[in-house]
Amino acid sequence: MTYIPLYKAPENRGEPALWFVVQRNRMLVRVVPGALELPCCMHLEEHGFQVLRQQYLGTYEGRHCYAAEVPEAESLPKEWTVTGLRELFGRFDDTLAALSARAYQIVDWDRNHQYCSRCGNRSMLRTDERAKRCPHCDYTTYPPVSPAIMMLVTRGRELLLARKPAFPPGRYSAIAGFVEPGETLEATVARETREEVGVEVRNIRYFGSQPWPFPHSLMVAFTGEYASGEVRPDGVEIEEARWFAPDDLPALPPTISISRRLIEAVAARLRRDGAGNGQD
Repeated sequence: MTYIPLYKAPENRGEPALWFVVQRNRMLVRVVPGALELPCCMHLEEHGFQVLRQQYLGTYEGRHCYAAEVPEAESLPKEWTVTGLRELFGRFDDTLAALSARAYQIVDWDRNHQYCSRCGNRSMLRTDERAKRCPHCDYTTYPPVSPAIMMLVTRGRELLLARKPAFPPGRYSAIAGFVEPGETLEATVARETREEVGVEVRNIRYFGSQPWPFPHSLMVAFTGEYASGEVRPDGVEIEEARWFAPDDLPALPPTISISRRLIEAVAARLRRDGAGNGQD
């Protein structure tokens, strides 16, 4: 599936567009047998929606796309409903789900930055990049992206997994935390692992990344090897942390999260390595 990000909307659009519509913090969809559909129309007013704001996103499979917001109290026509982004991740293909997340974050940024934070005048959208510029003081703002790391530590054929207090019973995941100003990603990995579970790591390696729109994070996942220290949960962010064998993993995060892919990929590698060494 092909998505091309663009910033300047077509002046004379002659065909229906795909609309990613946000109502408060949920996405508008139409329920059809066995599926969910996004609005596809020339203008949202055709369906009776009042548009508070909209931004052009680019094209998806050649079709123009827009992000828009409708009032929180607006009643929805028959067959239309709103759903959370997490639910869409399991119903849409990966590109369309990612585009839904992008649209939500852009709408959220737009409504939270109507005025310049420096001088208080109304900001205007730019058409050459995803940004808002103040015509009074020329200050430019961009949609916020908060980088966060995810770290999976191994010790031989064991994985270190941790539980946050907010997790459902029995669920564990990799260690995670936000990057602080002036920090490299590798330094964040070392600090967060030390702070949350009391362990030092070495051989830090990049695994992958995932935009995470809750609200506007970029998750950057790493693997690393145990270097020293005794596992001691901090009691605030982490209530429990344990070493697990790759064949005896606890309940894990949903498959939409990069943490699940990280844990499963490393566990699979450890199982292969163990089999190659003649271990069960």
